[in-house]
Amino acid sequence: MNALLVDLDDTLLDYSGGVDSSWRETCEAVAAPAGVDTTALLGALVEVRRWFWSDPDRHGRERVDMLGAWQKIAAHALACTGAPGGALAAALAEDFAARRRRAMRLFPGVPESLARLRERGIGLALVTNGDASQQRDKIARHDLARFFDVIVIEGEFGAGKPEESVYRHAMAGLDARPDGAWMVGDHLEWDVAAPQGLGLRA
Repeated sequence: MNALLVDLDDTLLDYSGGVDSSWRETCEAVAAPAGVDTTALLGALVEVRRWFWSDPDRHGRERVDMLGAWQKIAAHALACTGAPGGALAAALAEDFAARRRRAMRLFPGVPESLARLRERGIGLALVTNGDASQQRDKIARHDLARFFDVIVIEGEFGAGKPEESVYRHAMAGLDARPDGAWMVGDHLEWDVAAPQGLGLRA
């Protein structure tokens, strides 16, 4: 291995760990004072989130504007409980975004592992789907840019995993060939199957 492509969310950063608790705290802080039944709203949020992200086309469109996506999810969930959306949906999304941001942490050992890879002279590329501003904020807050020679963010690059151009762009930036490159990530299709299809180990 002379080049390593690395995913961000749920690979380096615990992205999903605080989702449920953040929605619960948001409902208690924002929806309850507005007179909304928080138990019903939390139940609706579980169903709406599952529905919202289950469609691959919608997932691809919406993940590049996460605040907008969370507002749409909140609005649908409020409608399910008979509560009005609008300003309340926006307030829920903004409160949830702030709580999620505070809750995210790097997994143990991430900086040390990346530092060791750099010391060994392995070229590193961060390859992540999603909202450009949110991903850049995570990278800056956790001081990750110093480890990577190349950073490819879907919202900046204009394409996301599993499109071939994403992996090829990262490898070109590292001057790497597929037979010397690996990818690590948590998504079976985006981080394993698609890179393997191009000749990387994953």
